[in-house]
Amino acid sequence: MASKKRILIVDDHELVILGILFSLKKIGNFDIVTTTTCDAAFALILKHKKDRPFDIILTDLSFENTTKVTLLDGGEALIKAIKNHNIDVKIGVITGHVETNRIYNVIQNLNPDAYLIKSKCGVTELGFAIEKMLANDFYYSHEVHQRIMRRTIVQIKMDAIAIQILKALPKHPKISNLEGIILKNDGTFLKLRSIENKLSNLRADLDANNNTDLILKAKELGVID
Repeated sequence: MASKKRILIVDDHELVILGILFSLKKIGNFDIVTTTTCDAAFALILKHKKDRPFDIILTDLSFENTTKVTLLDGGEALIKAIKNHNIDVKIGVITGHVETNRIYNVIQNLNPDAYLIKSKCGVTELGFAIEKMLANDFYYSHEVHQRIMRRTIVQIKMDAIAIQILKALPKHPKISNLEGIILKNDGTFLKLRSIENKLSNLRADLDANNNTDLILKAKELGVID
């Protein structure tokens, strides 16, 4: 008889933990452990590394219950610790963070096996993510896929001139002030009409209503700081 798959839930909100527990009980018969801090989670992972290792870790990214003595202050730190110790476990992120740049950085740098959005993570999606992880596959929710794809498309369209304009625009509310600042590849300055055309194209690419909205979306996508 196969042993139950062990799942560790890590979240600082008890209601969220209860919601995940409810879903998991509908999905299958698992051995489930819960904790509200990343320090406690990592201690459990190390403690049971040899005798009763966890098959899946489900963690949030942000934790509000950190203190001065906290070692792992969030899900990213927990994932890094797990990977640094070469612990063989599947890691699923369940979080409220939907910022495109945050999603991109977590996936690019930490390579979790799943990334789910709390507000849209029902029984069906969680079950599909669990199934994928246990089959050594990855699962990212539809919204996560869409945001990564959009960021990639925007990055492809960005060139040095676009980046210059986006970085300079917050410092110069009047577009006319950008003339004599934005350099072309040949070292000459871009004319005002060309700057206006470039801004128009950027607003269309990022689906921005105006230049203020354009800057906000460029920051959210991680195109500029």
